[in-house]
Amino acid sequence: MGLLEARNVTKIYQTESAPVAALQNVSLQADAGSFVALVGRSGCGKSTLLNLCGAMDFPTSGEVAIDGQVTSQLSDAALTRLRREKIGFVFQSFQLLHTLSAVENVELPLLLARRGHARQAALERLRWVEMKEFAYRLPHQLSGGEQQRVAIARALALNPRLMLADEPTGNLDTATGEVVLNLLRRMARELGVALVMATHSRESTAAADYVINLRDGRIEHEPALQSR
Repeated sequence: MGLLEARNVTKIYQTESAPVAALQNVSLQADAGSFVALVGRSGCGKSTLLNLCGAMDFPTSGEVAIDGQVTSQLSDAALTRLRREKIGFVFQSFQLLHTLSAVENVELPLLLARRGHARQAALERLRWVEMKEFAYRLPHQLSGGEQQRVAIARALALNPRLMLADEPTGNLDTATGEVVLNLLRRMARELGVALVMATHSRESTAAADYVINLRDGRIEHEPALQSR
C-alpha cells in the first residue's frame, strides 16, 4: 500500500448548465521517497487531483487514502490534523507573508502547532534548502527562486510525509526552476517524502520517477517508471 492512494476517483462539478467531469476514473499511488509528476495542459484536471490528494476536496466517486486513512471518512477535526501533520504544500506563487522574515515564515507553522524550539527548527530547515544566510531577509529582498526555497522549507517545517507541489517552477526561469526541481527530488530521496507535483511543462518531469499524463480529466496511459 502506498502512502498516498487515489483509487478510481471521479470528480463532477455541478454547474448551472450541466454537470462537468473534472476527473474520470483516475488512480495513482505515491510511495515514501517517490516523486510523481502530473503533467498536462491547463484544465486537464491536475489541480483538481492535487486538491483531492491534499484532502482539500473529496471525489464524487472512488476514494483517496493518505497513510491508510480514507479522507472522505474523516471528521473535520481529523482532516485538520491530517493536513497539518502529514501534508506539506508548495505553490507557484510562493505565498510567503511579506511582513515576516524568511525564518519567521518557516517558523509560523511550528508556532501554530505549538512545537518547541520553533526558531531552531526553522533555521535548520532553511539550512537544508541552503537559505540559512538569508534567514532574516524579507521576501521582497529575495529572488523568486530564493522565495520558493523558503516556501519549501516552510512546507517541510512539520516533517510531512506527503508533499504536494502545484506548478512549483511556473514563476521561475529555466535555470532557477532546475535548482528547485533538484531540491524537490532531494527531498524525496533524503527525507523519504512522497512527492506529487503538477506541471504543464514536460521538461520539468525529467526529475520525477513516475509521470502521469492527464488529458481532459483522464489518464492518457498507465504511469511508467522513468529510466534514470
